Amino acid sequence: MLQDKVAIVTGASAGIGRAIALRFASEGAALVLNARRGERLERVAQDIRAAGARVQVITGDVADAQTHAALVDAALQNFGRLDIAVNNAGTVGPLMPLAQIQPQDWQQVITVNLTAAYLGARSQIPAMLGQGGGALIFVSSFVGTSAGIPGMAAYGASKAGLMGLVKGIAADYGAQGIRANALLPGGTDTDLAGDTAQKEWAAGLHAMKRIAQPDEIAAAALFLASPMASFVTGSALFADGGNSAVK
Repeated sequence: MLQDKVAIVTGASAGIGRAIALRFASEGAALVLNARRGERLERVAQDIRAAGARVQVITGDVADAQTHAALVDAALQNFGRLDIAVNNAGTVGPLMPLAQIQPQDWQQVITVNLTAAYLGARSQIPAMLGQGGGALIFVSSFVGTSAGIPGMAAYGASKAGLMGLVKGIAADYGAQGIRANALLPGGTDTDLAGDTAQKEWAAGLHAMKRIAQPDEIAAAALFLASPMASFVTGSALFADGGNSAVK
C-alpha cells in the first residue's frame, strides 16, 4: 500500500511510533525514524532492515528545529523524496490540577506536543510541495478533544491544539496536494499506560472495555497515510474504542 513511499516517523523507539514504523515498512515504505533514545531506536531500525525494508535513523529532540531539518534532509538525500510524515513524539507532563502546574512544566508540554508538531510541519511541507503533495499525520488524543481527565490539563490543551494546526494546514495547502489529519488514539498498551490497575481503569472508559494494542493504532495511521484517504484532510480520526462516543 505504501510501496516506494518515504515516511518520517518521530517518537519511533517504542509504543505507537514503533508500531507505525514497522507497519509502514511492511507495506513497502522507506523510513526515516526519530527518537531521543538512540539505542532503542536502532533496535527498531534493525528489525526493519531484517524484514528487508530501508531505514535511516536520526536521534534528536523534536523540540529542536534542527532535528526536523535533519530528518527531511535524510529522507531527500537517502531516498529522494518525502511522502508521509507522522508527528508522533509527545509527553504526558506532570499529572496534577492546573493551578499546581509550574509555568516551566506547562511550557515543556506545549513545546513537545504542539510546538514540535509545527516545527515538523514547517520542515516537511516544503519537501512535499516540491513533488506535488504528501500526507501529514499528527498523533493527538481524545484527552482535551472529547474529554477532560483530572490532572491532564496541560496535556489536553496541547493535544487539542493539534486540531487547530491540522485545520490550518488543510486550509493553507490542500489545493497543493498536502493532506493533514490528526489521529486520536484511546488508551493504548504502551510504556506510558501504567500498571495493571491503571490499564484496567482506562479500559473502563472505552465502549469496547479494553485498551488498544499499538498495532491497532498503526493500522489507523496507515489508512490516513495511504491512497485510501486521498480525499481526507483537516479531519480527526478517533481510534479510541468508542471512548469519545460514551462520554
